[in-house]
Amino acid sequence: MKVVVTGASGKAGRAVVRDLVEHGHDVLAIDVTAPPESPAPSLRADVTDFGQTVECLAVADAVVHLAAIPASGIYTEETTFRTNMLSTFNVFEAARVGGLRRVVWASSETILGLPFDNELPPYAPLDEDQPPLPQSAYALSKLLSEEAARQLHRRTGTPHVALRFSNIMEPHDYERFPSFWDDPQLRRWNFWGYVDVRDVALSCRLALEADLGAEHLVIAAADTVMNRPSAELMAEVYPSVEHRPTAGEFDTLLSIEKARRLLGYEPQWSWRHHVDA
Repeated sequence: MKVVVTGASGKAGRAVVRDLVEHGHDVLAIDVTAPPESPAPSLRADVTDFGQTVECLAVADAVVHLAAIPASGIYTEETTFRTNMLSTFNVFEAARVGGLRRVVWASSETILGLPFDNELPPYAPLDEDQPPLPQSAYALSKLLSEEAARQLHRRTGTPHVALRFSNIMEPHDYERFPSFWDDPQLRRWNFWGYVDVRDVALSCRLALEADLGAEHLVIAAADTVMNRPSAELMAEVYPSVEHRPTAGEFDTLLSIEKARRLLGYEPQWSWRHHVDA
């Protein structure tokens, strides 16, 4: 496929571009800054501008939309909400106008209620069946974009796959993980979740190839950032939240069962490949 990747200079974008090129896709890398050493042709463009977005997607079969303000607290809540909603609408609408065959895009684990300071979910591992509990403008922008994707799929039949990425890590980030282990409170905010950037790329490629409609899928590593069993972490930090046991002692508390079922997603990477527990 001819695939446009927005946000191609970012952490996830660089990995996605590289993975798609390695698997034979024709990729155009889009960002407001030029991607460093990109294996694909690149173009500087701002997807908050609708005209630029239409031009970038005009010759594409599909888009992987990763461009966004990536978290709360970087800019004001208003700027974060406005920028993320506008850029995502522009990509979705340009895909509709251009007749693209698929839209894959970065949603967020924060929709599930992260950080869990005000409201707790009823059970863990957290999954897509739980009602959304956005606690920030960033999370709200992702939730409303998921609804926009569902409505556009209803109108056009074009697949719109939202990937709710957990906290994205590159291999060098794993050096910090031992600093979390003595105090489970340090990473309680997202149930100790993470995902390797190479598995982010894998999930995007699988979503481009899957026969889906409008879906939203949690994408996380198979384990947590901790070297302690998941049941122990829940009992100590979230004793009022029901922990539903899984097969593995250190299994993720952000369920990836739906992504496994619908995408064939199976994480290939863990901090355990880089750091001794």
